[in-house]
Amino acid sequence: MPYIAVSALSHEGLIRDHNEDSLVIGPWTLCATVTESPQTLLFPLGSPCVVAVADGLGGHPAGEVASSLTVRRLAATGSGLDSEEAVRAELRVCNDTLYGAAAADPDLTGMGTTVAGLVLSGEQVLVFNIGDSQVFEILEEDGKPRLHQLSTDDSPPPPPGRRTTNIVTSTLGGTVAPREVEPHLRRLPAAPGTRYLVCSDGLTDPVPPEELAAALDGHDDGRAAFELWRAAIDAGGPDNITLALVRIDE
Repeated sequence: MPYIAVSALSHEGLIRDHNEDSLVIGPWTLCATVTESPQTLLFPLGSPCVVAVADGLGGHPAGEVASSLTVRRLAATGSGLDSEEAVRAELRVCNDTLYGAAAADPDLTGMGTTVAGLVLSGEQVLVFNIGDSQVFEILEEDGKPRLHQLSTDDSPPPPPGRRTTNIVTSTLGGTVAPREVEPHLRRLPAAPGTRYLVCSDGLTDPVPPEELAAALDGHDDGRAAFELWRAAIDAGGPDNITLALVRIDE
């Protein structure tokens, strides 16, 4: 029977004093806390399974609350996300949930989060994102891994001489007055042997794609997740680092 293997970790990095990232893998969540080592979970490839990262907005209040509310909602509803329309509607409910929580507690006003992930089922893989957390397909070229970005960054082009920008133009929540969101979505076939990387920008900002691909080379899933984390730490660990390596196998 085909199955999904997910190896994941979440870490505060070397600069931040706490972790505002959260993670969902099927019904399992890791909310604004730290894993000491990669964790690997297996699921049958059948009913929809969500794997997603939410990165609470720095410089806003309660980023860890926003990311936690988002992944808990996705964990509770993920098995019903069987179409692009269902995913789009659910992300809009997540957005409304954050604004509703902020309306009930003024200390949460302006909280927000990015979100990026996959919904994997027996027939398809739905890729979604809002913000600048990212989803990649891991391809093989001449026996070496290469990253192909599937998500669409909600960011302006970086300034000259820079590879990244810290400006995010669309998020779940993140403003005082409620605003609607328009998620990015794409549909792919669910093919055994396919691998994906879902991660927050704490991994991709300090480490360029070619170095991420090199960290994957020759390692199994758990060790590869560790090597990706170590690459971000070696680059200074300037932000929270959350990642999930996803593999469809049989």
